[in-house]
Amino acid sequence: MPDKTPLISDDVVVLGILAALLVLVFSTASSKRQVFVKFYKYVPALMLCYFLPGLLNTAGVISGSQSKLYPVVSAYLLPASLVLFTLSLDLREIWKLRKKAGIMFLASAISIMIGGPIALYIVSLLSPSTVSGEGADAAWRGLATVAGTWIGGGANQAALYAVFKPSPALFSACVAVDVIIASLWMAILLFGAGISGRIDRYFKADTSTLDTLKEKMEQFRLSSMRMPVLSDSMIIVGIALAATGASRWLGNLMAAWITQTAPQLEKFSLNSGFLWTVLLATTIGVLLSFTRARKLEGVGASRIGTVFLYFLIATIGMQMDVWSIFSQPGLFLVGFIWISIHGLVLLLVSKLTRSPFFFMAVGSQSCIGGPASAPVVASAFHTSLAPVGVLLAICGYAVGTYGGYLCAILMKWVSP
Repeated sequence: MPDKTPLISDDVVVLGILAALLVLVFSTASSKRQVFVKFYKYVPALMLCYFLPGLLNTAGVISGSQSKLYPVVSAYLLPASLVLFTLSLDLREIWKLRKKAGIMFLASAISIMIGGPIALYIVSLLSPSTVSGEGADAAWRGLATVAGTWIGGGANQAALYAVFKPSPALFSACVAVDVIIASLWMAILLFGAGISGRIDRYFKADTSTLDTLKEKMEQFRLSSMRMPVLSDSMIIVGIALAATGASRWLGNLMAAWITQTAPQLEKFSLNSGFLWTVLLATTIGVLLSFTRARKLEGVGASRIGTVFLYFLIATIGMQMDVWSIFSQPGLFLVGFIWISIHGLVLLLVSKLTRSPFFFMAVGSQSCIGGPASAPVVASAFHTSLAPVGVLLAICGYAVGTYGGYLCAILMKWVSP
């Protein structure tokens, strides 16, 4: 069925609405009134920036599927924010996080690989007709694309779609499962970020290394802080957008060259221009952290990057349609069981390794959400931690097709 025409379809107006929502959230979040203080004690402002646009999309006021804002914002502002977040990067301190970050990433990917077949099998026992089907309508074919995007990203999903060829109707339903379940899971992680201190105390997590990183990043920011002038802001924005342009240009060239000369590398998603753009933008930011550009953090580099990121969050949120959860409830039941298994595995691994909730949240979102949302979750803990989300999400791209393929074979095996 074609999308209904929204009440407001002009993207200039839609952008204004999203900006107004961000103003509403941040003005109330910074208010000293007790009603707002109590409200934001339990509901993170970041989560509202994600959900309020989703409610407008669900109500038909705006349309995330018809709007061109998300492709534009993700193409321009995501790479730019990555550059600004990595300007003040301390690689030596981030390297100290490798063990727990790596464990949680592997636990995240493996839990998705095994969670899909288990969820499909459980639903097949309750309602075999829900997950049956023949040929292109076999449920496991569509769910294979969900496995690809939940372990890696859109490029991996496209690769598995080409391999297993689910019917258009089945694929559309599975896209809804992906978007709704992933959106709800991200909301849970963002809520958890707001109470991460209590969660870490409950699990008796060792947060010393993470705390050290945040403290050093904050000390560097304070030591280099000064009142910014116009030239500072222009330099920050100019560097961010110039790096974005260079990353996009080189990334498209790399993707085209690999497609033509080494198509076998497609299984690693190395033919994705977006992947190369993210990689190159992050690399440029890291290289700049070894130069005098690192001092731009003192005049608000990460603050401007955070502004870019919140506009990205708003455009991600407007993709969500909560009513689509009722279109094929059987497949959504598979998705809910699947994500529940994923969460339980991560909680168990976190408990056994005494890992802070940060590693669970970012390890999970680096798979479920990818480069577009992993830094969002990471920055909910501290803006200096956004690069950790980016690096783990890139790992997801590398293993997404392999993991999704194996998951698909297991789902085919357990299908009725």
